[in-house]
Amino acid sequence: MRRFSVKWLCALTLAGFCAACGGSKTDNAAVGNVTEEGTATAAAAEKEAKPELPTYREITIPSGTTLRLDLKSAVSSDASKVEDTVRASLRQAVSVDGQAVLPAGTELVGTVTDVERSGRVKGRARVAYRFSSLRHDSERYDIATAQISHQARATKGKDATKIGVGAGVGAAVGALLGGGGGAAKGAAIGGAAGTGAVLATRGEEVRLGPGADVNTRLTAPLVVRVKM
Repeated sequence: MRRFSVKWLCALTLAGFCAACGGSKTDNAAVGNVTEEGTATAAAAEKEAKPELPTYREITIPSGTTLRLDLKSAVSSDASKVEDTVRASLRQAVSVDGQAVLPAGTELVGTVTDVERSGRVKGRARVAYRFSSLRHDSERYDIATAQISHQARATKGKDATKIGVGAGVGAAVGALLGGGGGAAKGAAIGGAAGTGAVLATRGEEVRLGPGADVNTRLTAPLVVRVKM
C-alpha cells in the first residue's frame, strides 16, 4: 500500500512539472509574438512619420534667354540714385524644352546702374538698371543680365516752337506799336524771351512705376534645380 502511494505521488509530481513547463513555453511564445508585432508596427509608423525627400535635377537656361518682367519698384531719372534696389517679377514663365523652369511671379532683384536728369539746355534724361539675382523654390541664384536703359524723348521741336511763338508774339506787338521797324525789334525781343523760357525749363524726365512692362535677357547660362 505504501509503495502504491509513493508511485502515485511521483506520478502526480511529474505531471505537475510537465504542465508547468508546457505553460511556460506557451507564455514565452505568446510574448514573442506580441514583441514582433509591436516592432513591426513601430517600424511602419516611423516610416510613415518620415516624409519622403523630394528629388531634383538640374536644368540649364541658356544665355540669351529673354526675361519678360513686371517692375515692382518705381524708377525715374529725377528720383532714383545709382545702387538703388530695383525689384521685378517674371511676367511669363521661362521654359526649356517645353518644361517650365521658372514660373511666372519669380522675383528678381537688381540695382540702378546709371541715372541722369534732363538738362536745361541739352542732354536728355535717362535711367538704367540691371538684375543680378532671383529667388526660386526658396533658393537664391546669382544671374547675369543685360542692362535695361530708358531715355527721354528729344524736346528740340518743342524748344523751337517756344522760341518761334515768342518771336511771333513780339513781332505782332512791335508792329502795332511802331510799324515795320517795330515788328523787327519786337520779333527779336520775343525770340529772346522764348529762348529764356527754354533755358529755364528742363526737358522731359523718365519715370516708370510698378507694373511697367520691361524685358531683359540672360548674358550667361543659368543652372536651376527643379523638382522631379
